[in-house]
Amino acid sequence: MKKIITILVLFVGFSMTTQAQNSMMKKETMMKKEIKTVSLEQTKGEFTQKSITLSAGTYVFQIANANVGHDVGFVLAPKGKTDASNHIKNAYVTEVVKNNTTGHSKEVTLVKGEYVYFCPLNPTPQYILLVE
Repeated sequence: MKKIITILVLFVGFSMTTQAQNSMMKKETMMKKEIKTVSLEQTKGEFTQKSITLSAGTYVFQIANANVGHDVGFVLAPKGKTDASNHIKNAYVTEVVKNNTTGHSKEVTLVKGEYVYFCPLNPTPQYILLVE
């Protein structure tokens, strides 16, 4: 009888441990954020994408310098607040994008609203990025 109780206790303990592990794995999976990439291309004096609509979430901006002839960058800011103090710093490219290469930003979490994007080095007009 003692062996049966010991085996039952070990089985119940193992089962609970497995359930706890499964629960933790599910929570970790749910906590991982999905990171999407937004690819943009700059040509001389402009972005080829004139506006963007996204859903709220986390993004990395990939910026291609399509033969601009010099380094380019990327600025993202709330619409109407384009001075440097309001720039979304994580959206800056991690380093200037050399001619005919591609660079990227860090992760940026965007919430519903209107933003503008532009390049002060190229320079480009300000384009609308809408997050729904």
